[in-house]
Amino acid sequence: MSVAYNPQTKQFHLRAGKASYVMQLFRSGYLAHVYWGKAVRDVRGARAFPRLDRAFSPNPDPSDRTFSLDTLPQEYPAYGNTDFRAPAYQVQLENGSTVTDLRYKTHRIYKGKPRLNGLPATYVEHEQEAETLEIVLLDALIGLEVTLQYTAYEKWNVITRAAHFENKGGERLKLLRALSMSVDFPTADYDWIHLPGAWGRERWIERLPLLTGVQAAESRRGASSHQQNPFIALVAKNADEHQGEVYGFSLVYSGNFLAQIEVDQFGTARVSMGINPFDFTWLLQPGESFQTPEVVMVYSDQGLNGMSQTYHELYRTRLARGAFRDRERPILINNWEATYFDFNEEKIVNIARTAAELGIELVVLDDGWFGERDDDHRSLGDWVVNRRKLPNGLDGLAKQVNELGLQFGLWIEPEMVSPNSELYRKHPDWCLHVPNRPRSEGRNQLVLDYSRQDVCDYMIETISNVLASAPITYVKWDMNRHMTEIGSAALPPERQRETAHRYMLGLYRVMDEITARFPHILFESCSGGGGRFDPGILYYMPQTWTSDNTDAVSRLKIQYGTSLVYPVSAMGAHVSAVPNHQVGRVTSLTMRGHVAMSGNFGYELDITKLTETEKQIIKEQVAFYKDVRRLVQFGTFYRLLSPFEGNEAAWMFVSADRSEALVAYFRVLAEANAPLSYVRLKGLDPNQDYEIEGLGVYGGDELMYAGVAVPHRLGDFISMMWRLKTVQR
Repeated sequence: MSVAYNPQTKQFHLRAGKASYVMQLFRSGYLAHVYWGKAVRDVRGARAFPRLDRAFSPNPDPSDRTFSLDTLPQEYPAYGNTDFRAPAYQVQLENGSTVTDLRYKTHRIYKGKPRLNGLPATYVEHEQEAETLEIVLLDALIGLEVTLQYTAYEKWNVITRAAHFENKGGERLKLLRALSMSVDFPTADYDWIHLPGAWGRERWIERLPLLTGVQAAESRRGASSHQQNPFIALVAKNADEHQGEVYGFSLVYSGNFLAQIEVDQFGTARVSMGINPFDFTWLLQPGESFQTPEVVMVYSDQGLNGMSQTYHELYRTRLARGAFRDRERPILINNWEATYFDFNEEKIVNIARTAAELGIELVVLDDGWFGERDDDHRSLGDWVVNRRKLPNGLDGLAKQVNELGLQFGLWIEPEMVSPNSELYRKHPDWCLHVPNRPRSEGRNQLVLDYSRQDVCDYMIETISNVLASAPITYVKWDMNRHMTEIGSAALPPERQRETAHRYMLGLYRVMDEITARFPHILFESCSGGGGRFDPGILYYMPQTWTSDNTDAVSRLKIQYGTSLVYPVSAMGAHVSAVPNHQVGRVTSLTMRGHVAMSGNFGYELDITKLTETEKQIIKEQVAFYKDVRRLVQFGTFYRLLSPFEGNEAAWMFVSADRSEALVAYFRVLAEANAPLSYVRLKGLDPNQDYEIEGLGVYGGDELMYAGVAVPHRLGDFISMMWRLKTVQR
């Protein structure tokens, strides 16, 4: 069984893959955390938590000074009744107090995994894939019930957690804090990893030692953001990419989040994660309930790569959904960096004609096709075709593209409105705003209030009409500013701080409805590039534009860091023009191709202006990628050399049967009289021989244990791709 309860010891034992997660009921119903790590047959107290009289740790039972919630490792702790550490939740009563006391009431264990109402989450296709444990905690004084939801996957070292609040009392309750999970570790002898960044520099890997006090990654921007990502990991001091213990925490949510680690006076570490309590409250009338998002917790004893491979497989096959989940993604050309707003029908058709000659499969029309959108100062919200640019409309353009043998895709930004637009002039109250305050703009636009049902209903129908108007098979869904003046004209004063979360619930509803109406369309999410690259969005859209920064050197770190959590099938990666539009760097078409071919491949430049030599290189890149596309998008991914640790980067993709692999190697800057470089490969069959095209035939064991020598080449920005196939001895 995946989940078992022992009534004699009052222990819950969750077995997920090759990991164990153990909890126990103490004294009068306190739920304590006992163990999480490599699978064990049973937990009998070999590492029992010592009972000590700790000075300045008060005691809920005055007769026992060795028992305090301040020292008990807990599963869902409160604040105010002897635990001084960060709580998982906090509730305000009508009398103004915030002290609560949750105790065990009951539990149930069942096969499968339930959906979370209104929220994205991982899922099962058959109930045998997982078992779920629900533990109901009750504060009998106020009638608050909190159901802790745990699911243990059979195949993977994965435990998912969430919490459901229900007000069964007679008075109103106000949630001030409602995190999805909390885990107390008995030691703080770890490093922690998070993925900070900025626009054009998303998801860089930062590894730091745990220190006494609070360390956190969070967003207060109304989105998961470029600046942080809803992921952290606890990493053993000796752990690296391929060995050592790692604990990963990933929040399936796209809005404001908090991921926090607190190291207390006794050297224990409390990890908690969920919706950011900052500027958040939620009013629970009697009978009302609240559901937190899901946290996906992964244990690995095979280093960071082991953790990543678990997230990759789970998120690719049990988070992403729809027809494109397991389907190869098309090679596309996007006109944005080729034309920006300055295009017409003839220009797009010419790009499509050249794309067809090069073997590209999809043409994407980006921003500027609607309203009077000649720049970014106007017309967002006016989703009507600009007939001056496109006299035959989207349908006429799409059919011309289709006649060339190409698919047609479209850019939209449904969550925003320009002050200079017909929509805003008609509905100025439809954007996020607060009374009597200026409405701050970002990129000359405001954020539509998706906490309102009427706004969501309007956008569902408007965007559906656009997508039904032409043979569209791909949509790039963009979002180009974060939230300010977060308030809603449709909510009463006591619910204003619910706006940001209600926005996310509205957005998820809109995305769910539109993607369900158009199952034949491949949706790619975007937020100024990678500003909302999170698991919540992947539930609705199986891929995301990884970054607006398409420079090949910058993308080494961006794509490497992104791969810590997210599968390659989720990463959009394009070849753009040089000098690069974001950093001004000049790299070879070959290196740009190798970096972009390490994700969902495409181009973002004016291919009509290329030389014949450049067109031939692109034609060869396109043909090569088509041949290795399934391996790249759905193979097992290994990180080999980190661009954060040196002048080189390398990674590889291995087929499920280990008969084929693709290795990508990159060197950023040349060095005079440099030492030789060797790359140790991973994931091969040690008993098989592999032919590396252009290099020779070698044993899988030799390639993994001794490594392969990197051919010497002069110059900056060098890249190579080696394709491996097994050969008969």
